[in-house]
Amino acid sequence: MTTAVDIGTLIVSTPGTCGSHQRLAKTGITVKNIAIDFNAALTPEQIMDEKLHLTLSPIQIYGLLAYS
Repeated sequence: MTTAVDIGTLIVSTPGTCGSHQRLAKTGITVKNIAIDFNAALTPEQIMDEKLHLTLSPIQIYGLLAYS
């Protein structure tokens, strides 16, 4: 069973960090970077494998993509 997550808790924007772009909380990975990987034909599972330190589920990756 998947637990609901408020997308607002996953995305932050901090002046002076990552060019003030929206990014995943507690990381330096911007939402734009996730979208670029997805547009390059990577699946959410492949994005997770590529960014081993992420603890998001593929469902949350889809949420980030919808947000962008």
